[in-house]
Amino acid sequence: MKVAVIYNLESQAVINHFGRPCQEQYSQETINDIKNSLAKGGHQVFAFEGDKHIIEKLEHFMTPAISGQISGMVFNLCYGIQGKGRYMHIPGVLEMMGIPYVGSAPDTHALAMNKVVTKIIIEKKGLPTPKFTVMERSDSDMRADMQYPLIVKPKDETSSLGLRKVTNEAQLRKGVKAIFDAFTTQTLVEEYIDGREINVGLLGNNPVVALPPVELLFKEDPRIFTFEDKYNISGRKVDKICPALLSKDETVKIQQLAIDTYNAVGCLDFARVDIRLDKEGNPYVLEINSMPGLNRDSSLVIAAKNKGLDFTAFINRLVEVAHERYIDQVITLSDD
Repeated sequence: MKVAVIYNLESQAVINHFGRPCQEQYSQETINDIKNSLAKGGHQVFAFEGDKHIIEKLEHFMTPAISGQISGMVFNLCYGIQGKGRYMHIPGVLEMMGIPYVGSAPDTHALAMNKVVTKIIIEKKGLPTPKFTVMERSDSDMRADMQYPLIVKPKDETSSLGLRKVTNEAQLRKGVKAIFDAFTTQTLVEEYIDGREINVGLLGNNPVVALPPVELLFKEDPRIFTFEDKYNISGRKVDKICPALLSKDETVKIQQLAIDTYNAVGCLDFARVDIRLDKEGNPYVLEINSMPGLNRDSSLVIAAKNKGLDFTAFINRLVEVAHERYIDQVITLSDD
C-alpha cells in the first residue's frame, strides 16, 4: 500500500506568519527511521512537509478508491507549523479530502490539547485526576482548597511546554505571569502528586490494548518531566523502566484507567496516558497525549518492544490498526 509520511521540519510555506510557531517536531533521523520501517513492511513510501502545498501533493499521491478498497494512507507525524490547534491542522485537511490516516481525528486532538476540557471530561467519567483550577492572569483569584506544591502549565500547549512546580503563592503568580507572557493563554493549576510517574501506551480501537506501563525515574528535582527533558536539552537524564515495578493488581488497575481515559476522549489507533501514583499507590490521570512521540526512546515505543513489537513491527502495526478501522467504511474519493 502507498503510505505518505507527513511531517513538519524545515518548511515555513504558509501564506502569513502569525500566532505561535510550533516548537515540536521529529528529527530527520526519526522521520527516516519511520520511512524505512514502512518500506520494510512492504509499503510504497512517500514523504511530504505539512505546509500550504500539502493538498496539491496529496492529490497526486492518492487515487480515488475503487469498490471501497483503500489505495493509500497517511502516516501523520506533523505537529503543525503555527497557530492554534496545531495537531488538528493535517487531520482536518485529510478529513476534508477523504484520505485515510493513522491516528486520532481533529475533534479528539482538540479535546486532548485543551487540558482543562480533558480534566473536566475525566472528572465527569468518574476517573481520578488531581484537583485543579484555571487562572486567567497572575492576579486572578486562587482556589482556596488547593494545597502546595502545585503544578502550573498552559491550558492548551503540549510536550510539557511551560510546565513548572511551585511551592508558594509568589512562585505561583510568577509562573502564571510567565505562561501568559509566553503563550497568551490561561494557566491550568493542579495539585502536585508526590509519587511515581507512569506512562501507559495504548494501541487499537476495538478492542483497545494497554501496553506494559513505563515508569519515569527522576534522580533529582524537579520530579516532573519537562519539555527540556523530552527534547534532551535539560542536561539531566530521566530513565525509563518497562515494565514498571508494579504488582499485577496495580498494573491491571492502571491499564484500565488508561483505557477508560482513551475512550472518554475518543482517541483512535494509539495514544499515551500519563499517570501519577501517590504515596498510597492511588493513581491520578495527569493528561492524555493524542500524538505521543514515536522516536525509539519514547515510552510508547519502549512499551511496544516489551510487548514483543520491535520498532519496525510497531510502526507497521499502527498502519494495520488504522487500516482495520477504515476497511469497514465505504470510502469514495471524488475527482472533482
